[in-house]
Amino acid sequence: MNATPLPIDLQRAAKLAILVSALGYFVDIYDMVIFSVVRTASLEAIGVPAAERMSVGVRLLNMQMVGMLAGGILWGVLGDRRGRLSVLFGSIFLYSAANFANAFVQTVEQYALLRVLAGIGLAGELGAGITLVSELMSKEHRGYGTTLVATNGVMGAIAAALVGSRLDWRTAYLIGGCMGFALLCLRLTVHEPRLFTALKEQAVSRGNFLRLLKPGPSARRYVSVVLVGVPIWFVIGVLITFAPEFGKALGMKEVPQVAHAVLVGNVGTVLGDVGSGLFSQFTRSRKKSVALFLVLGALGTAALFTVGSGSLWAFYLCCGVLGFSAGYMAVLVTIAAEQFGTNLRATAATTVPNFIRGSTVLLTSGLQLATPTLGLKGAALCVGGLALLVAFVALRGIDETFGRDLDFVER
Repeated sequence: MNATPLPIDLQRAAKLAILVSALGYFVDIYDMVIFSVVRTASLEAIGVPAAERMSVGVRLLNMQMVGMLAGGILWGVLGDRRGRLSVLFGSIFLYSAANFANAFVQTVEQYALLRVLAGIGLAGELGAGITLVSELMSKEHRGYGTTLVATNGVMGAIAAALVGSRLDWRTAYLIGGCMGFALLCLRLTVHEPRLFTALKEQAVSRGNFLRLLKPGPSARRYVSVVLVGVPIWFVIGVLITFAPEFGKALGMKEVPQVAHAVLVGNVGTVLGDVGSGLFSQFTRSRKKSVALFLVLGALGTAALFTVGSGSLWAFYLCCGVLGFSAGYMAVLVTIAAEQFGTNLRATAATTVPNFIRGSTVLLTSGLQLATPTLGLKGAALCVGGLALLVAFVALRGIDETFGRDLDFVER
């Protein structure tokens, strides 16, 4: 059966939403990843001793992730109560201002405060964009739209790796802030989807975050989606972010550079986002696509700690494979948007990726606790293995949502 074509005005609205959301996610990911790229140079510049740079880097990364946890709830609730566009405007303004200000930090305390504010701002972009695109596109084709958003967005990580490795770290932060402010002008052309505007006329509770956690089917679905995504951030927030430290732990004579690891890893993620999105459309199953990429993540992790130490080329190749395996975020956030009704959709789609990103706090804390006993390599294998095992189990608690009509509410 052929899909019913969209009306011309709706086609235009969907294309515009894809463009704006994709560019927004590009800036979002750039501003998120740039800290990982310039971490060493920036901490050295503000006087952090070499022996303390990993611990301080973990602290600052955790501060950013705590901000994203808080911001995910804030923007998610606002997205269902005030509208999807309010999140797109507010979040990009906050993270652009915070990252612009990062260029002028002089102390670790200033850095930490701005990473919290940046994290709060960064929390709103992906969920709001995926929700907007999902509600504007047909149920048969929305997977293509969300794939385009994620693919273009992850290009921001590649841009961050290139800019951060070639320019002064303060300049890299300024570029991110300026790109965000420029994007605000383009957002003025986007309109709210019909599903949300029609919802305002209904006597139904909107944006109730606690409803997602109420014991029962909703909580099962919500928590399951979050747990399935944790391996993504184990790859990005642990293995790739701390590539130099893992290179040393593996006994490599030439230590990997974080900028190169981020670049190669995110090239892989771009390809993974395309692959996971197209695979879900081809198989007409979101869950099969996610399961395949979890298997690839397990294989990539094993490869990094076995053959990855052979040479820099082998290590970076493993980073590329791991990045590819982490390229199912768009499919997962689309699943989150499709799991819940219009009155909770933005809350779910916005909080899910940020709880996934926020899991970095638990992952890095577990890594630090286990390292004295198991060593960095053993600790990473234990933490990553547990994250993958839990994700495989949690995948069983998610409903298959491919082709689901999104015109419904949670009562």
